[in-house]
Amino acid sequence: MPTLILVRHGRSTANTEGLLAGWTPGVALDERGAAQAAALPGRLAELPISEVVTSPLQRCEETIRPLLDARPGLHAHTDERIGECHYGDWSGRKLAELKDEPLMEVVQAHPSAAAFPGGESMRAMQTRAAEAVREWNARVERDHGADAVYLMCSHGDIIKSLVADALGLHLDLFQRIAVEPCSITAIRYTRLRPFLLRLGDTGDFASLAPREEPPAGDAPVGGGAGAP
Repeated sequence: MPTLILVRHGRSTANTEGLLAGWTPGVALDERGAAQAAALPGRLAELPISEVVTSPLQRCEETIRPLLDARPGLHAHTDERIGECHYGDWSGRKLAELKDEPLMEVVQAHPSAAAFPGGESMRAMQTRAAEAVREWNARVERDHGADAVYLMCSHGDIIKSLVADALGLHLDLFQRIAVEPCSITAIRYTRLRPFLLRLGDTGDFASLAPREEPPAGDAPVGGGAGAP
């Protein structure tokens, strides 16, 4: 079965403003995110990518545009199932305001029980994304062979949930996974089990350096903004 390259979108204006974007329209890449996207074709230059699938949200479409421009033979398929989690009434709100909501504790410690008001549950988010990957695996293998490589551009929580699915981790453990903006995660699927080949690889280790203010113990809902 194919190898899936998961790319989180580049840093967005919502990331830098500390907003939980969700499906809020008009959320674009910021200057750094655009630079991350511009570097993506070079980072993936040696990979024979057979198909590109993207979330319909603007920040993902902007992230893969340089790659598509560099490879005129590729075009993007849009799949809403790998779009961001539907955060409902939380969409567009400041993360700093949400941290005191009782539901946030559930999102952090017991996400399989979390359902966003006016939105969807985290279980539903993972289920739709995993179903999309399995269908695309079959399609890519049928059209391009079992050794094919294809790419999906998606969002932090979606990618983390797919990694948890690939590793056989309960969704309640997925907040232990981190993927920065424009990071690359690679999963090779086989008939019996997947193999995680890369996780959140940016090629930049600056985010591992100690910070003046230590990071909080909670996971950044939506994925966080990456290195400062």
